[in-house]
Amino acid sequence: MPVYRLQNVVQPYAWGSTRAIADLLGQPVPSAQPQAELWMGTHPKGPSMVINNDGPVSLASLIDDQPAAILGDAVARRFCGSLPFLFKVLAAARPLSIQAHPDIVQAREGFSRENASGKAMDAFDRNYRDANHKPEILCALTPFWAMSGFRSAQAVAALLAPICPDPLVGAVERLEKDPAGQGLRDFFERLMTLPVAERQLAVRQVMHKASPLIARSPVYRWIVTLADAYPGDVGLLAPALLNLICLRPGQAVYLPAGQLHAYLEGVGIELMANSDNVLRGGLTPKHVDVPELLRVVRFAPVEVNIIHGEAVRPAEKRYPSPAAEFSLGVLEPDHGQPYHAPPERDVEILLCTAGDGMLITEGQPTMTVKRGDSFLVPAAVGTYEIQGRLTLYKAGVPPEI
Repeated sequence: MPVYRLQNVVQPYAWGSTRAIADLLGQPVPSAQPQAELWMGTHPKGPSMVINNDGPVSLASLIDDQPAAILGDAVARRFCGSLPFLFKVLAAARPLSIQAHPDIVQAREGFSRENASGKAMDAFDRNYRDANHKPEILCALTPFWAMSGFRSAQAVAALLAPICPDPLVGAVERLEKDPAGQGLRDFFERLMTLPVAERQLAVRQVMHKASPLIARSPVYRWIVTLADAYPGDVGLLAPALLNLICLRPGQAVYLPAGQLHAYLEGVGIELMANSDNVLRGGLTPKHVDVPELLRVVRFAPVEVNIIHGEAVRPAEKRYPSPAAEFSLGVLEPDHGQPYHAPPERDVEILLCTAGDGMLITEGQPTMTVKRGDSFLVPAAVGTYEIQGRLTLYKAGVPPEI
């Protein structure tokens, strides 16, 4: 069985870059419209095509025809003959919405509930578009700013002290009195449910107080940036509530269910379970369902764990995560050290982000590899070799434990 080249869908969301994905794919820069995400997978909103001798065929159809050969016996059995992950390049020129994703039980219940209510799948206020959870990992290709998980109540109160608006003074005082209990949840609920007049006053006062402080901390700089990007949105306070991080290229962060987060700026590789369930909490014109968000979000403070690739064999590193649906790796062969894939392996998708070389499989023509190329490597291929000096990110499925 051959390795297949992929043709992928680019999503033109308004927050996307006009340079990063176009440059990766060797297209004219700047692009005519924002290019936010490059999708590699079978998701119906952006399905990949495989290139074979008969022309393009949908990846989903190829898998349906030969699930065990493409996915591998174990993956086909575990995930009912479907590709369990969605692989992306994400290019954020402006901040994305604050959001969280449900766990598997919440997703199944929410999807069933909205279906039973007769809510259309494409309804503006639809929260659950499938019955799956959506853990994800993001690995930076450029310096990448993000917010992930709540700070401690004490840290939140300290950061809000110099910028606290009048409508939130009482909420901050209660947060300081109850740092170990419901304080964070109560403060967030108060913020998200401010009446319109109080919300407008709060945004104006925060902007006025934060602007002189931008040199003091990136927190205040990002508050001002978010206020400019999303006028009138109380999500501008998120950098004071959530851990603010800047990933260096090659560093990654894992986002479990219920963890409130937002991607702010940069280009990265994103790998997730194959789901489109998102509950938003600000920095967006889209639907925000506050009661459902409060039910899903985990308000316990977290320390962000920055993940580094761990060597698993020559020229390959893997980013550890607890996800059952996906495993992210990076292949970095050099002229003196080619990459040899193990003979026992399941389905993989490869994306070249730098360099050029060759992909060699037994009994098949050698394939050239250059920056921007992506490939489906079916399980039935067995071992393969990559020669040259290049970087490829690899999406796969971890073995069942």
